[in-house]
Amino acid sequence: MSESFNAERDAGITEQPPVSKIEREQASIALVPATTSGMPPTAQSFFAVVNANGTLARGFGAVSATRLATGTYQVVFSHNLTGSAYVGSIGLSGSVGASAPGEITVVGRAGIPNGVFIQTFTSAGVLADRGFHLAILS
Repeated sequence: MSESFNAERDAGITEQPPVSKIEREQASIALVPATTSGMPPTAQSFFAVVNANGTLARGFGAVSATRLATGTYQVVFSHNLTGSAYVGSIGLSGSVGASAPGEITVVGRAGIPNGVFIQTFTSAGVLADRGFHLAILS
């Protein structure tokens, strides 16, 4: 990591460091096309990438995303998720910049078997609108 990036990080600037040619080449070599081989035939994965305003940026199996209140969201999928695992992470929907730090909680949506209830917070634990990535493993 460069000294200038460390200085910017310490100053609170939240930009990603530039990618070097070597890093790009190494990532390209490691790239394997997506495949479902080796997974049981009943295994399913779904995802949603949601902007801080509650709009669905993209997803697989995601039907809708809604901001219910500050830092409070609902994402609805096309399948029953009651037996699934939910994994959430704070993050922007694009590939430029870096998200403000924060926390996220995810749980099944009460009364909607194909829904997930999400809350996002500042690092201090205060509800705040944050973009996020949500993975569902069934």
